[in-house]
Amino acid sequence: MAIANVYISQGHSISLVLRILEVERSTYYAYVNRRNKPSASILKSGRPTPGYSFTQEGKRISDEQIKEWLMEMLADEYTSVYGYRKLTKLLNRQHRLVINKKKVYRLCKQMRVLRPQRKIKVKHPKRLANNRTLTGSNQLWETDIKYGWIAGEQRFFFLLSIIDVFDRSIVTYHLGLSCEAKDVVQITQEALMKRQLFDRAKRPVIRSDNGPQFISHRFAEACEQFELIHERIPPKTPNKNAHIESFHAILESECYQRHEFESYPHAYEVVTGFIHNYNHDRLHGSIYDMSPYEYMTAIKQGTVEAKLIKV
Repeated sequence: MAIANVYISQGHSISLVLRILEVERSTYYAYVNRRNKPSASILKSGRPTPGYSFTQEGKRISDEQIKEWLMEMLADEYTSVYGYRKLTKLLNRQHRLVINKKKVYRLCKQMRVLRPQRKIKVKHPKRLANNRTLTGSNQLWETDIKYGWIAGEQRFFFLLSIIDVFDRSIVTYHLGLSCEAKDVVQITQEALMKRQLFDRAKRPVIRSDNGPQFISHRFAEACEQFELIHERIPPKTPNKNAHIESFHAILESECYQRHEFESYPHAYEVVTGFIHNYNHDRLHGSIYDMSPYEYMTAIKQGTVEAKLIKV
């Protein structure tokens, strides 16, 4: 309990600290002689938007994926000057998406990338991904979002993961029915706490694509606060984020395609179980046919030689 108080006194979220340390909230509040006050629920009115569109072939595409495509177009030298009407045409042509300009306008407005806003000088300039040679854990983390479909509820869920490129482990992740910049900030903080890096001067570089969550001011300010370098890959270069992309490919073929999720709790149970197996038991050919946790233990014990990773 004393460890929890140390982290909380440093300004970390109480709920986050208790979840990481696996301490019941009631136990903690009894310890400090406080009572938890339930927060008032916020009622939402009006019919919610569907959260997805369809391709000409009838495939569902989530709004989050559409936003990512829009950000890639706006990061391109030649299409960055387009307004929402031309962006709609590009979505029709490049991705065969059935979408009207009103929805594209709404999505652009949510992301604050309509043309008047894009003229504003950015506070946090873009840092492109650099080539690196990794010699140990906690030097380079990659992060990205993977979408899943809940057939029984006809809606998407989101998995936001951070992978350590050197040891291939999923450091931490967010699994939920939404994924926003605040969730990226939370799991980044959680990853630093799990690896006990807040007391170390040298911290990982975190690499992502140009998704709206990753280019947000909220995440940029958090990286400054956490003293992290955030670098982004150029548009249409997923090979620069190869390790998290590889994990998502494994997740798709070995988990998503083997299950038809009936509900969000069902999806949560299956996916969390898969990630636990991935970290502790699944054999990885690139690290001596060991699991990530076995590989880290073997390096500490000196029974295997650490492999240099060039990215």
